[in-house]
Amino acid sequence: MREAVARPPRPRGGGRARTRIIAAAVSLFTVVGLVGVVGGGQAGARIGGTQVGLQQFYVNGCGMPNVKVRAWKRPGNYKTVILLDGMRAQYDYSGWEINSNVQEMVRSGVNVVEPIGGPASFYSDWDAPSNFNGQKYTYKWNCVITNTLVRALDARGFRVGASRKYAVAGLSMGGNAALVIGAQNRRNFDRAASLSGYNFLNAPGMRTALRLAMFDVDPKPWNIDSMWGPPWSVRWFQNDPLLNINRMQGMKVFIGSGNGLFGRYNALPNVFDDLFKGSTLEILAFTQTKAFEAAAALQGLPVMTYYANGTHAWGYWQDMLWNAKNRGFFR
Repeated sequence: MREAVARPPRPRGGGRARTRIIAAAVSLFTVVGLVGVVGGGQAGARIGGTQVGLQQFYVNGCGMPNVKVRAWKRPGNYKTVILLDGMRAQYDYSGWEINSNVQEMVRSGVNVVEPIGGPASFYSDWDAPSNFNGQKYTYKWNCVITNTLVRALDARGFRVGASRKYAVAGLSMGGNAALVIGAQNRRNFDRAASLSGYNFLNAPGMRTALRLAMFDVDPKPWNIDSMWGPPWSVRWFQNDPLLNINRMQGMKVFIGSGNGLFGRYNALPNVFDDLFKGSTLEILAFTQTKAFEAAAALQGLPVMTYYANGTHAWGYWQDMLWNAKNRGFFR
């Protein structure tokens, strides 16, 4: 099936009205459905074949336990991308390695780096440990990605290409995190991609929806107030991709989403989850992606977009990342 890539026209007027409509749509879809799994997806087999230049190492966790990293590198490649996982990230392998073939990009120009762990973390520096589930340390994922991981990659020769900067991309919770990390760390990142990400976190209903969603992620439940504080905390605004658009000028930005309809990767025995979780979550991601696209257009930030049939599942995120690569996003 051919990939469908839609490029909606830029808004030409009535920007405030359009924003109100977008916010209303986001609120509606939030109310009806984000109580399930954020960042879940269909399981798949790990890729086989020869692994080109695979490295595994650990980096300092900035107060957390050391973080395992698996990375693929080939001499002469022109870019390195750091891939962030979804809400149900595991501690053995990244979901990208378990469920996709994107490591194969190393054979055609792009080094791939996958930090492992951080379920429900939003790859952020939290205010405190999650007291609901007895977490024994405070998440410091922003510190890891932007500090200890970058330094370790620099030492291993992963800083390549003309710009000598990294790309960062993620799915679901990792998608909105990638945009914020890229925007706020321009010295090290010059492009960021959000795949089915939640890119307007301050839209009506989003904070409550995320609070409920984090109750269902192992080891559950997570206390979202331990992350960025109460809903009125300024940190909610600091970590909202849409409110960081002004810091993305001059970056390459890619945003993608399915439309919630069943596509090529929806089949038995996952139809129940696909319908009641995957479709609802992806419709929400779709409205959030559209909201970000409209806000970027109003602020003069060009973005690459990808829209297609699909739900909140790994096959579609794999397709999105290959689509970005094939269209020159990493060049």
